[in-house]
Amino acid sequence: MMQRRDLVTKGVTLSVCCSMLSSSNDSAQALERLPFKADGYNFWTWRGHRIHYVEQGAGQPIVLIHGFGASAYHWRYNIPELAKKYKVYAIDLLGFGWSEKALVDYEATIWMEQVCDFLREVVKDPAVIVGNSLGGFTTLFAATEVPELVRGVVLLNSAGQFGDPNRPPEETTAPAAEEEESAVSRLVVRPLKEAFTRVVLGFLFWQAKQPARVEKVLKSVYKDTTNVDDYLISSITAPAADPNAGEVYYRLMSRFMANQSRYTLDRLLTKLSCPLLLLWGDLDPWVGPAKAAQIREFYQDSTVVNLQAGHCPHDEAPDQFNKALLEWLASLESGKPAESEPEPALQSV
Repeated sequence: MMQRRDLVTKGVTLSVCCSMLSSSNDSAQALERLPFKADGYNFWTWRGHRIHYVEQGAGQPIVLIHGFGASAYHWRYNIPELAKKYKVYAIDLLGFGWSEKALVDYEATIWMEQVCDFLREVVKDPAVIVGNSLGGFTTLFAATEVPELVRGVVLLNSAGQFGDPNRPPEETTAPAAEEEESAVSRLVVRPLKEAFTRVVLGFLFWQAKQPARVEKVLKSVYKDTTNVDDYLISSITAPAADPNAGEVYYRLMSRFMANQSRYTLDRLLTKLSCPLLLLWGDLDPWVGPAKAAQIREFYQDSTVVNLQAGHCPHDEAPDQFNKALLEWLASLESGKPAESEPEPALQSV
């Protein structure tokens, strides 16, 4: 539990937001970068909440979905390049980035439903959907719910776990005992637990948004740390400064994380019906290449491209990411999907 909490606590530092002064590596300097707009780009009202998204280019649609704590600006080096040939959308999930910090119950289904409705109401045409980390899990979940609106799925170091076939069934409790336990929990245990959890998570949230902590965590998951720049670090506090951000963090950590095991990768992959590309940062200290191999083995209509990068390969090595994604997209358009075993040129970038 501590490992999972620590991962997500670190993940909250991956939001990409405000100041524009930055240094970049040579490859990033050669790429056009998404101009930052302090007030955001476009907004869509979903269930009464303001949802931020970026839209650029023309052609077949691609939808980019960020990871935990990040935003559409995390695709800063990808949107302009992809938009030269495709219509690109990058959406901020509810509770993150420039989208509203809504005080709702955060479950895995809420982001899936948000993406599905975005595809229906904004994109409208079948799209390739791309997701990193939590966004990868959300991408996969949405693709299984609206297959008619998804041409392909791309996962970058995706969150989510495979189910444990050896897990014993949960023991049942007698109704009277359940009722008694429920009363004790409701009147005594639950209030104490919630108060303690709020204090702990409040401190963790305060700590996670400090610039020094942000830099340290980013450098732990970007193996080439050149792109851990002022653009990235100084902007992280922007979404976290929202008055509701702390409460959203509490709800995410205490509710979503406690229930995410209900939706396992194997259950979702069983329902998937489109080509799958795994663009995987092999140097990721959180989600290593073994998971990509497991997904590849489970879902046959998939291609693995190994990138020499960490948890966020699209931002750490954008030139590698853009090249690999564009090649795969071209294979979809040509009507000749990638072979079940990737070609050597695509095996490792």
